[in-house]
Amino acid sequence: MGPFVPEIISDQLNLIVALLLGLAFGFVLEQAGFSSSRRLAGLFYGYDFTVLRVFFTAAMTAMAGIMLLGFAGLLDTEAIFVNPLWLWPTLAGGAVLGVGFILGGYCPGTSVSAAAIGKVDSYFFLGGIGLGVFAFAEFYPQWQEFYLSSALGPLLVFDSLGMSAGVFALILIAFAVGAFAVTSIIEQKVSAFAPSHEFNSRRHIAAGVTAVLIGVVLVGLPDRKTYVLELVSEPEYAREHAVELMPTDELAFRLVDHEPSILLIDVRAPGDYAALKLPGAVNVQLRELFAKEWDMKFALRHQKKVLIGNDEADARTAYFVLEKLGYENLAVLEGGISKFRKEILEDNGFVGSGGRHDAEVAEFRAEARVTINRMIGRCAQ
Repeated sequence: MGPFVPEIISDQLNLIVALLLGLAFGFVLEQAGFSSSRRLAGLFYGYDFTVLRVFFTAAMTAMAGIMLLGFAGLLDTEAIFVNPLWLWPTLAGGAVLGVGFILGGYCPGTSVSAAAIGKVDSYFFLGGIGLGVFAFAEFYPQWQEFYLSSALGPLLVFDSLGMSAGVFALILIAFAVGAFAVTSIIEQKVSAFAPSHEFNSRRHIAAGVTAVLIGVVLVGLPDRKTYVLELVSEPEYAREHAVELMPTDELAFRLVDHEPSILLIDVRAPGDYAALKLPGAVNVQLRELFAKEWDMKFALRHQKKVLIGNDEADARTAYFVLEKLGYENLAVLEGGISKFRKEILEDNGFVGSGGRHDAEVAEFRAEARVTINRMIGRCAQ
């Protein structure tokens, strides 16, 4: 729920939302006929492909929804957990599950749905699941090595195939629509009572064409983060949009004064940030600026958000990204951390501009150097 549910929903209420969604999911399973072992087994015997149609429809809906919500900025797709893949154990487990599906007429989820409405055969199936879990745990040392073999990490199918998410979505949708058509023909030949006999041809053809058109739209749908970063990195964009700069002396004064209404956002590489961390600074990479976890901090209008980079270039890009996302009260540290280090943190000898305040500036920098370096030392401990 984390990447999508608004921050106004607490962790406790999040559990209630998850429970309600689970109940709704079980209800939909039952209404789709998944509480009937005969309907589920029909997938393997060719007389009822409802399971295939429901799962493909769910996959297409979820896929299109994720991509569209991600592009709209309502869902952080990079925050979605992806299960790691252990190739050979997964294939073996899938084969065992498939055999159990054919013999018992249920998968684990549908057996719970059937048990909820009192199907006796589902109780035996659930009992078999319990025995299987017990046997797996008891004999785990014997197949532990195989169970942990061929670890490939959290792979995404379209990345593995070397294609964009949109192209993969179109291929999957086209394959699903084709599968719907072919399985309907098979059903009608195998059984005179197949659900597809009652299908409205025109309505289903229109639905299939609509699904394919949605797939075509998804092909041209760019990744939101990449799109925004490429947009704000264009030289023309930088020329047309000004940034507010914060001088090094002003930042030093705010740090020495322990001003609470300031947030330092360091967009440097983690190694550079670890080597020199200004007091109170948070390290956020460019692509992480989109994450919902930072929304509560960045949305505080009274707080000055100061972007810090090695120089001004990366910080300006971060400034434009946050501005594009709708955040306000932003500034870029003038000259970046390199200028701040040279003028404030290191004693390189003060070179005045010939103005009447040179003496005061030199005195302030000398005092700020000691204070801020002491603060940095405490942060490093």
